[in-house]
Amino acid sequence: MIDSSNRSAPLAEALLGAAQLIAAVLGGRNFDVALTRAALPGPLRAATMDLAYTTLRAFGRGDFLLGLLLERPVKDPAVRGLLLAALARLEARPEEAHTTVDQAVTAAARVARGQFKGLVNGVLRNFLRRREELLVLAAADPVARWQHPAWWIARLRQDHPAHWESILAAGNSHPPMCLRVNRRRVTSSVPGQTASQDYLKRLDAAGIAARALDDTAILLEKPLPVERIPGFGGGLCSVQDWGAQAAAGLLDARDGLRVLDACAAPGGKAAHLLETANVDLTALDADAARAARIDDNLQRLGLTAKVTVSDARAIDDWWDGRAYDRILADVPCSASGVVRRHPDAKWLRRDSDVAGFAATQRTIVDALWRTLAPGGKMLYATCSVFVEENARQVEGFIGRHADARRLPAMRAATRDAQLQDLPDAEHDGFYYALLQKD
Repeated sequence: MIDSSNRSAPLAEALLGAAQLIAAVLGGRNFDVALTRAALPGPLRAATMDLAYTTLRAFGRGDFLLGLLLERPVKDPAVRGLLLAALARLEARPEEAHTTVDQAVTAAARVARGQFKGLVNGVLRNFLRRREELLVLAAADPVARWQHPAWWIARLRQDHPAHWESILAAGNSHPPMCLRVNRRRVTSSVPGQTASQDYLKRLDAAGIAARALDDTAILLEKPLPVERIPGFGGGLCSVQDWGAQAAAGLLDARDGLRVLDACAAPGGKAAHLLETANVDLTALDADAARAARIDDNLQRLGLTAKVTVSDARAIDDWWDGRAYDRILADVPCSASGVVRRHPDAKWLRRDSDVAGFAATQRTIVDALWRTLAPGGKMLYATCSVFVEENARQVEGFIGRHADARRLPAMRAATRDAQLQDLPDAEHDGFYYALLQKD
């Protein structure tokens, strides 16, 4: 139990908050849920989130190191969380080692009635004394080295034998921040100038370093709070990973078409479709709270769609019987391609979960296919890099549906009518396959 009744130095507060969040995650709770329940004030929330994310990204090594530094496991989850957070900070900021140890001991005084102060002090100072020796041992352990569970590493080695190391490295990195310029609100008076080129001028005037990735995508040099992004509140742009921005173009939505975005929350891809073409769009999601975010995003961007709350598989509950020309099947998945944004996921997931996601995906796309018009197109999309959820899923779908065929996706580098974007410095990991109903 953490005593949060007293004030202490900001780092000690952040360590306490991070310990609480890490303990919740290791107890099986989703990070975002734990963060909401923690109800941290603004400045402390930001510092705590940063430290907790750093700790979770480095959990594989931190857990390994604790196993070497402790004579017996610590049963108190908050103390374990505090030790993990302090070790992560010692690695991330070695030049502040004295401050980190001092503040971790201060924080320990408010955990479990202070009975672990000596343990925290001893473990951290022991790590500093044996640092080089311990890190050599950690480098020889796959989970400690790659900061992912053993089953995750094994899947990537099998699915991507030429790229598994770079995928794991990307999963441990800080994610990029990409903007999507709203071409309905940002237009250039200069012939040949794209929306992103026009918006770059606004960013430059605000002292924000960035570069254009394509006509509407912009990569920021450093992530920023949305409050600092020019015109964000007025709908000039949205925050959306470049990999996610591929969906609108691949679906080939055109003016006048009837389009369904299934599993649509929080609405980024739906909004992009509406910015791209004048379509009659239905945004469907099973979660009412998340569906409300679709409305919020569309209102900010000056866009309109029919937002429906229902399970995509229960088509009798939401479908009016009129076939769709285009369907975006952005199905639930393991999120293995975006794990650097959700580092708790890799430690909460189990290998067997992937088969569970695949089963859900299968029932969703089978149901949605019934609502697609002959000649219509469905874009199957995940933010996963696991073959079981991607290529194998699409192969099974085509085997079950004689009227389905893959179309070449609209990118020169695409082979076999599929697109597997692997995570890198510019975008997260996504998979797309474009299917047409004969």
